[in-house]
Amino acid sequence: MTQVCPHTQPLVIDPMVADLAGETAYLAAAQPLTPIELLGVPAWTVTRHALARQLLVDTRLVKDINAWKLWQSGVVTRQWPLIGMIDAGRSMFTVDGPEHRRLRIKTTQALTKRRLDALRPTIEALTAELLDDLAAAGRGGEVVDLKSVFAYPLPMRVISELMGVDRADHPMLLAWYKAFFSLLTPQDERLRVIDELDTYFTDLVRTKTATPTDDLTSALIQASDGGEPLTEEEVVGNLKALIAAGHETTIGLILNAVRALVSNPDQLASLVSGDADWDAAVEETLRWDSPVTHLLMRFASEDITVDGITIEKGDGVVMSYRAIGRDATIHGPDANDFDITRPTANRHITFGYGPHICPGAALARLEGGIALPALFSRFPDLKLAVPVENIRNLPVLTQNDLESFPIQLES
Repeated sequence: MTQVCPHTQPLVIDPMVADLAGETAYLAAAQPLTPIELLGVPAWTVTRHALARQLLVDTRLVKDINAWKLWQSGVVTRQWPLIGMIDAGRSMFTVDGPEHRRLRIKTTQALTKRRLDALRPTIEALTAELLDDLAAAGRGGEVVDLKSVFAYPLPMRVISELMGVDRADHPMLLAWYKAFFSLLTPQDERLRVIDELDTYFTDLVRTKTATPTDDLTSALIQASDGGEPLTEEEVVGNLKALIAAGHETTIGLILNAVRALVSNPDQLASLVSGDADWDAAVEETLRWDSPVTHLLMRFASEDITVDGITIEKGDGVVMSYRAIGRDATIHGPDANDFDITRPTANRHITFGYGPHICPGAALARLEGGIALPALFSRFPDLKLAVPVENIRNLPVLTQNDLESFPIQLES
């Protein structure tokens, strides 16, 4: 039996996310390695920056679901609602070692700085277009949902532009990913959505294989470093994961930044006046209110002992990035405060650390660095239409995703 921390019962992670702040506070005060329960499944979670960095480069922790003893024994099956985030098909997100390097290098070859730099005018144009939509919806002081009109469509349009996805497919993709992440979705429906995503991206890859264009999908198909090219399954797996992570992360970044800034008007004023840097606001948001709450999951391929506690072979390990971002040993005794002047803000590891660090981090930062100043430049009197404590999280256990974000654009 797995040894647990003395006198510590596993924290049951609330699938309805009714009190994310309370859960984060509990984990931030817990041991660096803490037992948790995810929808009836036991695991360990990492709550501290230093231990996360240590374990994220430990080759004994692997992504292969076949190393998970609960999967091997049949305790966890395809009916577990979170299985699609772990058993997601073959991609750089689900393999380790030389195979991970092979899959990842193809993506980094395709996701170049040149490609991102070329994307900047497109992001600026899409941002301006959606701000026009926001202005129309909020005219005359009407309450408008910042999420549905601006923060939700922007990253999907950006990532789709990058991947060569038709804009007409955006509503369908958004609906599929919403159903995939939500714990209110029946598992049979979620499995159907996973199959539909597989079919959609397989068709896209086959189309781009036959008729390549100047987009990331075509670049992934054609990427070569003199080695073996990616298989169709590998390109599909990378695309599915990149789009899921690429749009969900940026939604959270934009909304969490707006929530923090309107709640700290002095800091917002210093940004608008130019006395503070928007990049600093992006980094502090990523640290303080991470778009990813709990990242699932790695598995111990052999026993790993940390400070007298053993992660047994076959145990699952989760990274609780929101709690890690509040680590007072890294960010000081005021780590629970939002402060865009914080000198350690960019020391967060919200995008991960080590070989599996998020390849889309630069894109998320680029979008946030464009969208946020444009939003507040266009609507300097933007304010919440409800008390901040009334803004609720969606029942998404892994993502810091909000139900809605009602605002008014005029005083």
